[in-house]
Amino acid sequence: MPAIKFYDHEPIPVEMHKVKIVQQLHLLPADQRLVKMKEAGFNTFQLHNGDIFMDMLTDSGVNAMSDHMLAGMMTPDDAYAGSESFFRMRDKLEEIFGMKYCLPAHQGRACENILATRFVKPGSCVIMNYHFTTAKAHITRLGGHVEELVKDEGLVSQSDLPFKGDIDLDKLEACIEKEGADNVAFMRLEAGTNLIGGQPVSVQSFKDACAIARKHGILSVLDASLLQDNLYFIKIRDEERKDMSVREITREIADQFDMIYFSARKFGFARGGAILVRDEDLFHSMEDLVPMFEGFLTYGGMSVREIEAMTVGFDESMDMDVISHGPQFIKYCVDKLADYGVPMITPAGGLGAHVDASTFVSHIPQQEYPAGALVCAFYLCGGIRGMERGTLSEERNADGSERFASMELVRLALPRRVFTLSQVEYVIDRVKWVYDHRDMIGGLRFVHEPATLRFFTGKLEATSDWPEKLVAAYKADFGEDQ
Repeated sequence: MPAIKFYDHEPIPVEMHKVKIVQQLHLLPADQRLVKMKEAGFNTFQLHNGDIFMDMLTDSGVNAMSDHMLAGMMTPDDAYAGSESFFRMRDKLEEIFGMKYCLPAHQGRACENILATRFVKPGSCVIMNYHFTTAKAHITRLGGHVEELVKDEGLVSQSDLPFKGDIDLDKLEACIEKEGADNVAFMRLEAGTNLIGGQPVSVQSFKDACAIARKHGILSVLDASLLQDNLYFIKIRDEERKDMSVREITREIADQFDMIYFSARKFGFARGGAILVRDEDLFHSMEDLVPMFEGFLTYGGMSVREIEAMTVGFDESMDMDVISHGPQFIKYCVDKLADYGVPMITPAGGLGAHVDASTFVSHIPQQEYPAGALVCAFYLCGGIRGMERGTLSEERNADGSERFASMELVRLALPRRVFTLSQVEYVIDRVKWVYDHRDMIGGLRFVHEPATLRFFTGKLEATSDWPEKLVAAYKADFGEDQ
């Protein structure tokens, strides 16, 4: 997506694709949205998609496929074992990442399960720049613990730091000394950091961290689920690499790691996943876990149609015009809202526009889940479904006390090639309205709280009648049918 210049118009991102298939959307009146929100237990994951106007929950598995990806789905080899579709995917991944061995899995968290099952033991440590919910849950389920070592600047909401996902190298050395290298199951770096605003990691940070891990004999693992956004940011923010191709940058990063895994629901724009392994013995030490948990070694729980689409999608993820669409739309949204005064995570990262809920609704205490309340307000006042990324997404401490998140964010994801700029403008407008009425928003409390990954299936209720009052104010400004 090049920066197209305009003669008599403010700069805006221009889509480098055309729309040929559409899906109709529906905007329920605000009173109906209030009913649906209560039925969903004030949990946006529990809403029916048919009750949503702008679904910005995630980009996982909901990105639009290209014509070439859809065409690829017509030519699969559906053999149970030895599918040629798998070998085409494996060869494409080796071409891009330079790793010979591939373990297919049905999505990213399945890869995390295999890695945790193979390497995590009770009391062992996994080092990360920052955790992701399912990655951490698999580790703690097996008695391990996570050490998050992102630089302190990465947790500052508004800044101009280009790579806020970088790991702190001094903290890394200190952690290895404290834990003992033998007790570190592996080091997992996320490109970029999902839960703190989709912030990217620099190539130099990858290199330095992996060198430290290698020195201590610790395995290095890259979570490449959000890699395409990270590649875009490296290309535009790293002066040393602005003249390198996306493929060259990808290989430079990949060459640092022992293993790479990803969710193709994000990287590749389809639905699947895989673990790539450099060492043959390491590969063989995990291969029995694929047929045990996923399926045979040449389909890994995936449809071969998806495998063919993924293979095309991997190539498209090496195209700057393709991978720039999401970040440019996100930046447009973030900049417009920040100019209005809405507290946003800056600089704009990948995956989506991230609202700093701790500042937006600073009157709501963390134990009443401010990000969870704000994400409900966005649905009530516009039919917009975002995702809470704060304390609600954490798990309680062993003693039952609340583990407060480092940041309270609402993520408004922008699936690739899905929304138009006018729809983004609608979201900006409704977020502005909510910001001007933020004092009306109150907290939430659990009425059903699962022990693990509670943000997926938990049910909550409002701590007062604030949703009714907010909807009444919204209707006064926009009418009964909006």
